[in-house]
Order: sequence, then structure tokens, then C-alpha cells
Amino acid sequence: GEKVPADCRLVKIHSNQLRIDQALLTGESGSVEKTEDAVRQDGCVLQDKTCMVYSGTVVTVGRATCVVVGTGVNTAIGKIQNTLEQTVEDMTPLKKKLDEFGELLGKIIAVICILVWVVNIGHFGDKAHGGVIRGAVYYFKIAVALAVAAIPEGLPAVVTTCLALGTRRMAKKNALVRTLPSVETLGCTSVICSDKTGTLTCNVMTAMRVCVVETVSSAEVTNYAIRGESYATHGEVLDARGIAVKQPADSSAMANLAICCSICNDSTLKYDKDKGVFEKIGEATEIALRVLAEKIGLPTSARAPPKAFGDTAMRSTEYWEQEFVKLATAEFTSERKRMSTLVSTQREERILFVKGAPESVLELCTSVMSNATGRVERMTDTVREQLMMQMESFATDALRVLAFAMRTMPKNTDTCAEGDEEALTFLGLVGLIDPPRPEVRYALQTCKDAGIRVIMVTGDNQQTAEAIAAQIGLNDQYNSFTGMTKISDFQGRSFTGAQFEAMTEMQREDAVRSMCVFSRVEPAQKSKLVELLKRQGNIVAMTGDG
Repeated sequence: GEKVPADCRLVKIHSNQLRIDQALLTGESGSVEKTEDAVRQDGCVLQDKTCMVYSGTVVTVGRATCVVVGTGVNTAIGKIQNTLEQTVEDMTPLKKKLDEFGELLGKIIAVICILVWVVNIGHFGDKAHGGVIRGAVYYFKIAVALAVAAIPEGLPAVVTTCLALGTRRMAKKNALVRTLPSVETLGCTSVICSDKTGTLTCNVMTAMRVCVVETVSSAEVTNYAIRGESYATHGEVLDARGIAVKQPADSSAMANLAICCSICNDSTLKYDKDKGVFEKIGEATEIALRVLAEKIGLPTSARAPPKAFGDTAMRSTEYWEQEFVKLATAEFTSERKRMSTLVSTQREERILFVKGAPESVLELCTSVMSNATGRVERMTDTVREQLMMQMESFATDALRVLAFAMRTMPKNTDTCAEGDEEALTFLGLVGLIDPPRPEVRYALQTCKDAGIRVIMVTGDNQQTAEAIAAQIGLNDQYNSFTGMTKISDFQGRSFTGAQFEAMTEMQREDAVRSMCVFSRVEPAQKSKLVELLKRQGNIVAMTGDG
């Protein structure tokens, strides 16, 4: 939970792992594991510098000793501030048009005034003027008066009034406008460069899919979709037909998976009634698993009252913590890629719960729990192949996949170590992702209908960015000739910051014309993208906290 005070180089990690949430700086949806080892890659971006921690980011797991290498304006955040201060503010399209109009009007008035004066040269000598010079001055005054009368003094007031009316209309739609000219600029926008994390997505790691083995004999697996966003503990578990499952915890595998999510977990999530928000401490993935346990709920045997919509109590967490007492924990390490927790039941039984990378956990499983019958049966090659296929399916959708298992331990066991993680019983798979906001797809379609092109610009990895872009329809291409929309792949439309830097200036120009996803980028590369778009005659808007 501690914030990093400065840019630092890691010297010594004092825990099994060190993970940093640097979404504020890089836009990565998940926390990043750090190492002491030097990065020997040339031209790497901030996200690839795993031996560095940056000012303003948050430590989610672990402790370490670092050497400060940058403070204030010399930090990564400070350099962004310097870039913003050096940015020259361009004139808005309206100001440019008004300047052009004023210049043209001035020239026209000058020509007309000269013509009026020249046409009346023959009248300079009229006796009524008292001389040629006085006549010339008289008609010069007329020309000047004509020029003054032709200047539209009320134009600025009219423009300001129109912009103010536009601001008022936008305020009725909950859009606050700080400067009046931005109203007109927004109306002229042709390209929107949008941040991903927290703008197009919820910036909350969420469990989206669960896979358990229904029957071992037929190697049948069941996939469940999880409905419910953010940290809200209410939600629904949907079967393959999209129908909500009542009491999903009555199924053995689902119940034990929920127990593992709740017990094999070091995070905390509590609702602050005074602030009206959930307060979290710990790894985003573990918090998502704790929320998943709440959505799965409790079995009927627990005799818990049904959870009402909007109920913020962590009932499942509280119930399982009463039923199981933690005795020992084998922390996650990058070598093992798993975490184990030893618990004691009220009957003094000992159970080891394990979670971790699916390939790491699955290879240790010799049996599997049937979700339909609750029996523990021998793991077969067919079941293992089915689970591997499910893992690949989850990974294709850019889901972070975790596997869960358990093992009954001998009585009087009070410690757990890596050697105890064997002969495990497989429980299930969980796929997690930072999901897109529900309203984003409609907003994106509205932009397309208005002729505005949207580009996702994020510091997250390319696969995750493309998966989110596909979910919100960012890769849909509209054919103005046929009026049809087709879904295309990201070939030639998705680029990373490293790929962009390796291009020639001409290649960058071509890439910008077709780009819809720009991933793994640094702030300076975002500025380059905007400059290229503006050079091509676009009015560019940036949205999000990136």
C-alpha cells in the first residue's frame, strides 16, 4: 500500500516477490513483478525496465531496498510535466477562422475605402471644400468613417454568446467545460486518442470466467460466466446457456474453488460506509478472487440469508474465515509460480489450498474433483487435454488464467512447504481481466456515426489491448460504399511503441492513417502520435488519465 517516493533502482528484494501497481504511469491493468536483475535490452520502454520502481506508483506485494536515481522533475512523472509545460498551445479552429475572416475583411474594407477616395478625386477641387487639400481630407474622413462602420464590433460578443449557449447545453448532459473555445474545438474533432485503463475499461481486475470439470468419466468441463462489475460483491454466475445459476456453491468444485479464492488470499476488501466506497489493500488479482468468492456465495447448508442487491457485506469471506483457520502460508515465488495456504477445519482436519499459474498447478494434480458428484477421481489424460484447451481459450481472450487445487494433509501438520505441493486435487480455472465499461461500445458507435475516428493509446501489452479493442468493436471497419460494417483483424492497425520507433518517418505517416490500437507506449510517443495526426490535418482530442 505504500507509494514509491522517487524513481529508484532495485538493489535487494527482501520478500519472495515485489509487485508494483504502475497503472498511473504506464496504463498497465495489472501489477508488475520487479526483479533485481539488470535489463540488457536496448531501447526498452518504461514498462520493460523491471529493475526500476517509479515515483507515484504503489507497492502491492513485498519489500525491497532501492537506490534513488531521480527526484522531482528528474522522475518519469516529472519528465511528463516538463513535456506538458513545453507544449505550445495551438490556436483553435474557430480562432484560426476568425483571424482569417478578420484579415480578409480588413483587406476588402481597405480596397473599398481607397476606391471611395479615388472615385471622388474629381470633387477635391469643389468650392464648397475651400481648396483641393481640404477636399482630399474631407473625402479621406468619409473613407475612414466607412471603414469604421464596416468593422463588425459585435462579432466577439456574438461568438462568446454562442459558445456560452453551447456550454450550457453540454452542462445539461453532465459535461463540464472549463474554457469556452474548447466547445467549438470538440465540435470539430476528427480523431480521439483514448487511454485504455480506467477510461475504456473499469480499471478493476475482475473474474470473468470459471471452468470446472463436471464429470471425470466423460471429460466434460463446464464454463461459467461471471456477471457483476467493480468491487460490488453482488453478481450472477451464468451457465453456458446464459441462465443464472441458483446457489452455485451447492456444487462441490465451485464451493471448494470459492473457499480457495477466499482463504488462499492475502488481500483485504472492506466497504467504508462514511466514504461510500470499497477500500482495498493488496494485489488486484487477489482482490478480484475475493470478490468472485462473494459472487459464488455460500452453500445452502450454511443457512445464510439471501444477499440483497447493493449489500456490501463480505459474508462469504467472514463465513469461510470462521470455518477455516489459517496455520501457514507458502508465499508465491517466481520460480514456483504458485501460493499455498494450510488451514485447519473445525474437525481438526488439515487442508492445503493451492493457487497459481495453470501449467504450474496442473502438473502437480493427480486427481480432480467432479462438480456434479463431488467425488475425487483420478486425473486422466483426456481431462488434462480438455483443461489445456480451456486454458488456451482463456488466453486467446487475453484473460489472465489461474488454476486452483487442494490436498488433505495429515493431522497435526502445522507448516507447509514446496514439498507438500504434490498429489493435488484439481478444482478449476479462473480467467480474469480488466473489463471494458458497459457504455463504451455505444459511445464508440456514436463517434463512428459522427465521423470521428477513435484510437486506443495504452501502455498495456499488445495482446490485452487488442482483446479489449475487439470487445468494444474498435476493429470494426465501416464501408461507406456498401454501408456495411465488418470485423477485421488488427493486421496493419495495431502497433507497439517499439515498432513505431523503429519506423521511418514515411512509415509512421502510413501507420497513423490506419492505426486503431497503439500499445506499450511511453508519454513521449503519445505526443509524437498527436503531432503526426495534426500534421495530416486532423483535429485531435485526448481523453483519459494517460
